[in-house]
Amino acid sequence: MALATRTDRRPSMTRTLWDSSVGKKTVMAVSGLIMLGYLVVHMIGNLKIFFGPGEFNHYAHWLRVMGEPFLHFEWALWIVRVVLVVAVVAHATSAYQLSRRDIKARPSKYVHKKPRASYATRTMRWGGIILALFIVWHVLDLTTGTVHSGGFQSGHPYQNVVDTFSTWYGNVIYIVAMLALGLHVQHGFWSAAQTLGAGRASRDRVLKTIANILALVLTVGFISVPVAVMTGVVS
Repeated sequence: MALATRTDRRPSMTRTLWDSSVGKKTVMAVSGLIMLGYLVVHMIGNLKIFFGPGEFNHYAHWLRVMGEPFLHFEWALWIVRVVLVVAVVAHATSAYQLSRRDIKARPSKYVHKKPRASYATRTMRWGGIILALFIVWHVLDLTTGTVHSGGFQSGHPYQNVVDTFSTWYGNVIYIVAMLALGLHVQHGFWSAAQTLGAGRASRDRVLKTIANILALVLTVGFISVPVAVMTGVVS
């Protein structure tokens, strides 16, 4: 008689973690913090526009040669881009799957809405969609120049930024996206801290304060650029 063979395999620890809600929340938290770190650095770099075209264009050039001669031209920049793409995809995928799982667990809507939920919490999903669409537009506008107005000039990021924010729709798209970003960061930082175990009763006030400050600084910092162009401070 032939011996029965087992064909089933136990899922790997990585797959088991990913399939769990805790695992997906952890992926969201870690990827969110990676993107948050990038946003802080990106905002600081953007503010160099207030020091004139020479300073801003030099900074943009440095991004392409950082790491030389150990790294080749633009290698470091592409490493950053790849890490960001992975973080964005992981964040969006885990968020979508958690959302679908939540809907399946509660197929019928609550009779009474929870009034305690903050505005940032209630708009988290829509904010994520707005930011995803903005990222696509932002890349096509200032990286590839595909949808850029005024004639895209490769190697002249200062003029490209001025061109974009010299249009009403460029300002509207950017400012709306940055407001959505502020709400996303405010709630996301707090959620990430809770997921990664940093939340404690004694730390709650500090964590909420940090979340509020980060959201405010990033929102004001990013929006200050189109406002400066609109008011003629940057031209």
